[in-house]
Amino acid sequence: MQKLGDFKLPQFFNYPPYFTLQPVRDTREKQIQLWKELILDYCKSQKIFLIGVEEDFPLFSNSAIDRTLSHEARETFLSAIVGEGRAEWLDKGHRKCLILWHRIQDWADIILKFVRENGLEDSVMTVEEIRSGTESLGTELEGIDRTILMRALKLLENKGKLALFKGTSADDEGVKFSV
Repeated sequence: MQKLGDFKLPQFFNYPPYFTLQPVRDTREKQIQLWKELILDYCKSQKIFLIGVEEDFPLFSNSAIDRTLSHEARETFLSAIVGEGRAEWLDKGHRKCLILWHRIQDWADIILKFVRENGLEDSVMTVEEIRSGTESLGTELEGIDRTILMRALKLLENKGKLALFKGTSADDEGVKFSV
């Protein structure tokens, strides 16, 4: 089985037709489903939150079979993930895609679990501490994309689980948990 770093690639990754959009609808639907799963699994395992359609992305080419996904195929596969609510286009031109291998509600639940497991109820932390503090090391929150983190925190704020407050800079933004 072929690997990309420590990530095991599925068998279809070595099948040249899967790097070309298939014309038959049933085949294309299967192809899109396989690519959606592959992209989400890879992004989760590598903690990747942003994919540029026009940029080099390890899954978009396979040198072993001399194949590369076309721009249309990349956009098709990412649009399918967007359609499931597992990603969002960051621009109208569909050049940058924010990958949500967890939905925002799921990230909010992960934050609450993190707070409870670390005894942080009624505590204050900076947003940066949630992303890179000692408590977050080795957790899914370590290195979380700031945009995703802020959206999950705002969701929790709307539910009364925390209060966000601004500092003098983005690094000073704070969170007061009231779980």
